[in-house]
Amino acid sequence: MVICVYGAASKEIAEPFIEAGHALGFELAKRGHSLIFGGGDHGMMGAVARGAHDGGGHITGIQPSFFNVDGVLYSLCDEYIYTDTMRERKQMMEDKSDAFIVTPGGVGTYEEFFEILTLKQLGRHRKPIVILNTDGYYDPMLSMMQNAVDERFINEKNLLLFYLTDDIQKALDHVENPEDTEISIETLRNL
Repeated sequence: MVICVYGAASKEIAEPFIEAGHALGFELAKRGHSLIFGGGDHGMMGAVARGAHDGGGHITGIQPSFFNVDGVLYSLCDEYIYTDTMRERKQMMEDKSDAFIVTPGGVGTYEEFFEILTLKQLGRHRKPIVILNTDGYYDPMLSMMQNAVDERFINEKNLLLFYLTDDIQKALDHVENPEDTEISIETLRNL
């Protein structure tokens, strides 16, 4: 399976997040999956890529050519794909992936998550989406989404289009068997 992992590129992320990213990449590779990611050397992107490399996995970095400057890109990808724009990058990541895991990140990661979620809502794909909620990082965002449901801006069923967990094993189990691991709306309400 080819799994796309979204996550931050910041150099200032706390160590527990980096450790979780590395563990995700390592376990992903140990289970025989390939990684597609944004190609970054730092933050969650770099941590996941290092983990996948340490686990012997195949790694594809997809990045716009303007990111190809010293110190920005992870140097041990098995394959590099360069695009002209960020939009082309996201499209290629979407097309080449069988599933998506969202790790902690900033504006770019939020944008990637909401786009891939919107596309699933619109029936443009049926691929599993997992939020890896390390240390409760995404709790405020999920509370915001629940508020949007409560105010009738989002249909409650849309919250079932992704799986939420803080456990790497469960995240990958869901990617491998999405029908077996649905999250309940009540779980989201209790955040």
